[in-house]
Amino acid sequence: MNAKIFVSGASGIVGYGILKSLRLYNPKLVLVGATVHENSVAPAFCDIFEKAPYTNAEHYWEWLSGIIKKHQITMLVPSIESDVFAWNEHRDFFSKLGVFPLLNGSGLISLCKDKWRFYQELAKHNSPYAIDTNLEFNAATHTFPLLLKPRRGYASQGIVVVNNLGELEQYKNEIGPNLVVQPVVGDAEEEYTTSAFFDCDSALCAHMTLRRKLSKQGFTEVAFTEELPGVAEALCELSTIFKPVGPTNFQFRKEGQQLKLLEINPRISSATSIRTAFGYNESRMSVEYFLYGQQPTQPAMKTGRSVRYTEDAIFYDSSYI
Repeated sequence: MNAKIFVSGASGIVGYGILKSLRLYNPKLVLVGATVHENSVAPAFCDIFEKAPYTNAEHYWEWLSGIIKKHQITMLVPSIESDVFAWNEHRDFFSKLGVFPLLNGSGLISLCKDKWRFYQELAKHNSPYAIDTNLEFNAATHTFPLLLKPRRGYASQGIVVVNNLGELEQYKNEIGPNLVVQPVVGDAEEEYTTSAFFDCDSALCAHMTLRRKLSKQGFTEVAFTEELPGVAEALCELSTIFKPVGPTNFQFRKEGQQLKLLEINPRISSATSIRTAFGYNESRMSVEYFLYGQQPTQPAMKTGRSVRYTEDAIFYDSSYI
């Protein structure tokens, strides 16, 4: 019997990237895509489309339970942060329904909600991959330019570069409660996104790195396959701290020859369809490992570059078919 996979946030670049990767892996899978946006591209990539309520809606869990039962869902894959965090807090909900949610380690997901707590965990272990992070500005130790990052945010959204005290003054009341202070590490030409797959014991099974350039929305726009020296060692060391499980995304920059960890996304990331095109299909790994017990191994991968662009999806009225 072919698995029935539910993918949330199916109208977004992560969601339909997962659906495309699953379809390439096994055309016989039944793919159910859901999004809050009724007029979206999602139906082009799934067998069944469902209009979803917002994750914080009062009737969300009742709706999700109905979808799981209606379509006899086998696995659920969250593609948006709000679902990752909400599902993590309701693991018993899925257990009672007998379905598998593709969720990372509970502790890692919790830490990724707050960049300050995340940094504290790295600092506690004296990790060389940590970027100095503070809840206040110290003129004695900080030099401009500086980055102000939302404590709770994703996809590089809300990051502000400040170049002097005058600019910093505008954000003084936000630093601490809502923003953290970091130095600018490396440069945008050497930013790397590494996706790795870990088994249930947090042992590294496979990984792939892309050097990337970001779009204004904070997603990978141009990517180059590239060997990143030291990345396997970094992943193994970081896994002992954070205990990742399944597909996990790490974002690095280089400070000299030292890798520095920008953040971890405890889920499949926005470059997943690009990785699949080069031979690294983490959606496939997830289904084979968590549903069928097949341990992932490092795949053979092609090399090259990827450029994202806007494309049209056309949905004809049934009267013309």
